[in-house]
Amino acid sequence: MKVAVTGATGFVGRHVVAELERRGLFAVLLCRAETVLPSHFLAHTVVRFDLRELPENAFSALGEPDVLIHLAWGGLPNYNSLHHFEEELPAQYRFLKRLIEAGLMNLVVTGTCFEYGMKSGLLCEDAEARPANPYGFAKDALRHQLEFLRQTSRFNLTWARLFYLHGEGQAESSLLPQLKRAVKVGDPVFKMSGGEQLRDYLPVIDAAKYLVSLAMNGHDNGVLNVCSGTPVSIRKLVQNWIQENAWTIDLDLGHYPYPNYEPMEFWGDKEKLGRCLRLG
Repeated sequence: MKVAVTGATGFVGRHVVAELERRGLFAVLLCRAETVLPSHFLAHTVVRFDLRELPENAFSALGEPDVLIHLAWGGLPNYNSLHHFEEELPAQYRFLKRLIEAGLMNLVVTGTCFEYGMKSGLLCEDAEARPANPYGFAKDALRHQLEFLRQTSRFNLTWARLFYLHGEGQAESSLLPQLKRAVKVGDPVFKMSGGEQLRDYLPVIDAAKYLVSLAMNGHDNGVLNVCSGTPVSIRKLVQNWIQENAWTIDLDLGHYPYPNYEPMEFWGDKEKLGRCLRLG
């Protein structure tokens, strides 16, 4: 099966590429002209162009893949920027539509748990999407556009809503890198919120395995949660990291307010993900 990947140098993308390599698969990686690639990426075919400046033969340039794992999305981690629906959304749809109309039959796109909006508790895929920030809105809008496109073009769509991921290569503004940095510089305390939020955290290497398996099964998987299915408090998560690494640092709980763009408690239902993975 011919596989193409966008966003290959991002946090999730580099682990997806590693998972493909682990399975003996080599992909076509779409990158911007100015992107500096890790040396091992050169074992793959690299194609360079920007989603906003598409060549007419974009599908052919990508080697006419059987499946595209589409991870690319600009403007993060600023979830509240209007860029997501003013600029990113139209460029994303134009790119994917061109590939589909040229013959792409299988598409895996990463969505976000922010599509659910301010819902609390266990989040199932059949819940109404009511995004509360521009990023979640733009992602959900792209999903709707692709579902409308399926009325005129035949292709399999997997819409993988990512929950909270952690692991090597994540943004320095993320929780674990901030904690590591505080330990490294010898801070006596780590400043954080009250830590009572319940979240769904998944190692990024597991998310990459799921995404590759979904891409390879060739099914029309629809919307599904890519998650652990297990809620954990932010405070407990940080305490576990400190204990596992034998770090010496105290927590300054309540230093920061709770974010206003997400509910206090939510986690994903993993049942459909497990069902789709078994199909592969």
